[in-house]
Amino acid sequence: MNIPVLSLLLVLFVSLSGHAAPDSMGNGPPEWESLNQEVSAMFQRGNYVRATGIAKMSLQLAEKAFGPGHPNVATSLNALGSVYSAQGQYSQAEPLFKRALGIFEKSVGEERPEVAATLNNLATLYKYEGRYVQAEPLYIRALSIDEKVYGPEHPDVAVSLNNLAQLYQVQEQFDKAEPLHQRALSIIEKTLGQEHPTAAVSLNNLALLYSAQKQYAKAELLYRRVLEIARKSFGTTHPSVALALNNLGGLYRERGKFNEAEPLFKRAVEIAEKVYGSSHPNVATGLENLAQNYRDLHQPGKAEPLERRATAIRNLKR
Repeated sequence: MNIPVLSLLLVLFVSLSGHAAPDSMGNGPPEWESLNQEVSAMFQRGNYVRATGIAKMSLQLAEKAFGPGHPNVATSLNALGSVYSAQGQYSQAEPLFKRALGIFEKSVGEERPEVAATLNNLATLYKYEGRYVQAEPLYIRALSIDEKVYGPEHPDVAVSLNNLAQLYQVQEQFDKAEPLHQRALSIIEKTLGQEHPTAAVSLNNLALLYSAQKQYAKAELLYRRVLEIARKSFGTTHPSVALALNNLGGLYRERGKFNEAEPLFKRAVEIAEKVYGSSHPNVATGLENLAQNYRDLHQPGKAEPLERRATAIRNLKR
């Protein structure tokens, strides 16, 4: 089941893994700043080929303008590494994140937010590769840095808590993951408010944990709250609403409530098409979820055209 996962690891470019943009980076030339913005825009649209090319241009410009050891070069390395990582090209992303980490450690110090953000990027790559033993100490170090820099109750600390919790969750170490998710949620609600969009992200991640443990009643309450916050914060046709609908639909599907899941999956596809266009990977995910639900309802005639369309989207060169 391809249920999208809301994550606190939201921004991987200039602001580095959901953290605030570091002050020590300074301002770059307008062309470099513009390239970074374009990389982010192309990434969000799923146009990874274009994003890769622009990220390479950004890196070349940064190296020429600032020199190879400047923090802005590390920012561009993080951007390019993030684009590669999103495409599953981990062997290309890893050396970029490592180089970015080395630059930040030398240029701004080893206990700085830039370092914590890059550690999170590298650790997340290891998590995607299943290299959990390598990921854990990086996440723990990132959390330690954020707590020292910001104090124990800062939103960036919640990001690092969330990342570490997700690492434990994917390994089914739920007893370790749950208190981290709960602490992250508490920080977000205290610092940003209970109705803040970031609170919805944290609620969603806790709901995923409960769902994985088959604590469906707890999960459903949280998913419904996520959907409510997303609608209030962004309106009814925002991507966050589509994600919330998909996750709630996935919970119903897992419980065998296929008829209740169907309209949620349909609405998620409609939103994704409106926001991203008909050929975006997120549309394919929604189509796959809806198709699987139809198969569960023993309606293959409805499932097959959706599956063909999703496959066509996946096969597009980007």
